[in-house]
Amino acid sequence: MGNSQPAMLGQLKLWERLSTRLTASVVVALAIFLTMIGWTLWLSWQMEGAAAAINDAGTLRMRANQVALSLEALSHDNEGKIPARLDRQLHKQAFVLQQLRQGDPSRPLMLPRDSAVHEQLEQVTQYWYSQMVGSVRLASTQEAAQQYQIALPGFLEKADHLVHLIEVDNAQKTFLLRLLQVVLLVIAVVGAGALIYLVYRWILFPITVLRNGVNRMAERDFSVSLPIQRRDEFGELSDGFNLMAKELNSLYLDLGRRVEEKTQQLALRNASLSALYEMAAFLSQPLEIEEMCRGFLDRVMRQFKADGGSIRTLDPRHDNLRLVLSQGLSASHEQHESCIKVGACFCGQATRSGTVSIQDVGRIRAPESFHCLNDGFQSLNVFQIMAQDEVLGSFSLHFKASRKLTASERHLLETLGKHLGVALQNRRLLGETRQLAMEQERNLFAQGLHDSIAQGLNFLNLQLQMLDQSLRNNKVDEAKEILPLLRAGVDESYQDVRELLSNFRSRLGEGELLDAVCETVERFQRQVDVLVELETEGLDEGTALTQEQQLQVLFILQEALSNVRKHAQAKKVEILIREGMDFTLQVIDDGVGYEEEALGHEGREQLGRRIMKERAARIGATLEQVSTVGKGAKVSLWLPVLVSRNRPDDSAHTAMQEGV
Repeated sequence: MGNSQPAMLGQLKLWERLSTRLTASVVVALAIFLTMIGWTLWLSWQMEGAAAAINDAGTLRMRANQVALSLEALSHDNEGKIPARLDRQLHKQAFVLQQLRQGDPSRPLMLPRDSAVHEQLEQVTQYWYSQMVGSVRLASTQEAAQQYQIALPGFLEKADHLVHLIEVDNAQKTFLLRLLQVVLLVIAVVGAGALIYLVYRWILFPITVLRNGVNRMAERDFSVSLPIQRRDEFGELSDGFNLMAKELNSLYLDLGRRVEEKTQQLALRNASLSALYEMAAFLSQPLEIEEMCRGFLDRVMRQFKADGGSIRTLDPRHDNLRLVLSQGLSASHEQHESCIKVGACFCGQATRSGTVSIQDVGRIRAPESFHCLNDGFQSLNVFQIMAQDEVLGSFSLHFKASRKLTASERHLLETLGKHLGVALQNRRLLGETRQLAMEQERNLFAQGLHDSIAQGLNFLNLQLQMLDQSLRNNKVDEAKEILPLLRAGVDESYQDVRELLSNFRSRLGEGELLDAVCETVERFQRQVDVLVELETEGLDEGTALTQEQQLQVLFILQEALSNVRKHAQAKKVEILIREGMDFTLQVIDDGVGYEEEALGHEGREQLGRRIMKERAARIGATLEQVSTVGKGAKVSLWLPVLVSRNRPDDSAHTAMQEGV
């Protein structure tokens, strides 16, 4: 509607535009006012010139009398001074007559354009030169004075008549000027009224109509329609307003339906989000694969009101689909489709081509070959189970009535299939992680059995062979010497078994490292008569190490104390544990010590040393073992706390305990 408005305005003719009418009205009013003002200025200028003419015409009489007096005086003066003065007076009188005849715009001085005035001026001029000036030119001064006195009343009469004619014309112009001023006043009043009327008619009234329409629209009366009685800009606005009101009325009437549609869409989205959240929460629980799949299928069938469903997974070679579980399917259906080829049936096709949706199974080619129709299902929908773009299998929903899934429902089911795929993949990875952890811990356990208990049993076997040989040779004294060795070997093997069992049964919770360390130290003191000094710092309020790191630290401490018990012959052991920016563990004894070069030269390494290094490497720690013959040994473990905070904890500890 906004784009069509300029085109509509362009269709108006020039005289139909409001701007044209307003401009024409202003121009006409201005022309009238300027014309009237020009007339008044012209009349006032004419009246000013007539006033000057009246003044000069009045001086004619004065100078005529002065000439008469001069002539009278000349008749009694014998000195001859009067003629020059008389000549100047005559010259001035002639100049005034000439000015009256020609006029002077600079003063201004001008006679009215009336012919009677100009004829009277001609009579005055002719009378002056013929009668008055002719009398002055007589030879006898006394005779000139008498003749001038006789002609003077006639001149004065004619001059007075000239002044009278000018005054009459000036009075007429004064009346005309006042009339023009009155007309101008009337025109101003009438023009102001007409302007007010036109402004109201052309501008204020249309604005009032538009304002009333806007007020009604503000009160949600979108059925309002403005009358279009004129073709101008306001007519265009009224037309545009009606179009807008019509559109708003249509939108308002349609608003309820749209709100209902949006509400339904929002409800569907909320239901989808709720289903995704519920499914994600369920799949994140530590469940077995079959239990997890059963819960997934129950929730999906309940969400979409399906009459049957199944979950199938691909074998490692991705050749066959195996039925994990199903609901609502007949026993024969499950038996015949317990294992199908990839690409066979719709469940197998979905693993290759994606989602398969069949609204009417009976309309497909050879429907009797599909067990879905035999079970009474009419609609079928199969979706992929995926994890990171890898297809792991498919799940299907069966409906006994025709059911067409919407795009949002299909998207939700495809997303749920991806959630299930990620959960299955996580279960498999978790199983592999547990298996790896179990294998690693069993390897350590086997090394412990081989390098400690197995060696002890081998020693006992040799001593038994020697005892058997001594008894056969009746060497009782040698047999008596062997028996204590056998007893000591049995005790050592028993201690090794108990220590291994105790170490591998160790469990730690959040912040229990200090308690476990104290318990290990107390057990060590019960086994041997050695002074133990334990010093800790920063462990009173717990530790930043993960449970796996705490457990490996505890294992390293137990192994170090075990080596002290077996080999050090120490009288005092110092244990220092500190946690700040870094975590450090030190085990220092004052035993017999050993030579690193001797161990390397012999090509062997004690079991405890090797196990401790492996455990330190598993948690990213640095292990240092230093010893001097006759001065004891020192085991130092260093682990950055920042690394331990950022290092993700895993379930290897639980897997190791369960495996052991």
